[in-house]
Amino acid sequence: MKYTYLLINILTIFFPVVLSFDKRVAFAKSWRFIWPGMAITGLLFLFWDVLFTIHGVWSFNAQYIIGIKFFGLPLEEILFFLTVPFACIFIYACLNYYVKWQPTNAAARIISNLLIGTSVALLVLYYTRLYTAVTFGLLAVILILLLYYFKADWLNRFFMAFVVSLIPFYLVNGLLTSIPVVLYNDAQNMAVRVGTIPFEDHFYSMALLLMNVGFFEYFKNRKKVAV
Repeated sequence: MKYTYLLINILTIFFPVVLSFDKRVAFAKSWRFIWPGMAITGLLFLFWDVLFTIHGVWSFNAQYIIGIKFFGLPLEEILFFLTVPFACIFIYACLNYYVKWQPTNAAARIISNLLIGTSVALLVLYYTRLYTAVTFGLLAVILILLLYYFKADWLNRFFMAFVVSLIPFYLVNGLLTSIPVVLYNDAQNMAVRVGTIPFEDHFYSMALLLMNVGFFEYFKNRKKVAV
């Protein structure tokens, strides 16, 4: 069905949008802090997406997209970089409100350093594979900047939200890769899959969400300072 990918996008964002008006979390009031970061992050990731499509890292099954394209990308793929971050920031905001326990900053620092070390190692080992190299190179750079330059104090909350976000991640990416809507070229990745999902997808998603949450925190805190 040509509306498959579009429908997946709609379902991804439906409940976060509807539940944004819940009076307790009041996520709708934070929307204005989301859009700037989503625009900046989206442009960066769409740049890579265009290059990945051109170089055959992945392709899109014409049976499951409506056929509208921009710079070679299906409209649905562009929407993906809006719907998924929005839904995951919603999870992040809900956990911040409802869950008082969180990992310590020291634990977040250890996790971040382990991720940086692992990313650098995989980048060196698989530098000839475009998806692997870009994914782990980008993740390492983002984490280094957040941890050592920006001194981000929300990474402990982010990692908790990321673990929870893996539930919708496996649902959405599982559908996209099993139907399949998105076809991956294993010559450009590690050829390791979790079910039907390439291993790199987990960390590409983490890099995407780290940037979005980082900008969300920045614009939200800037508003508080201004007030």
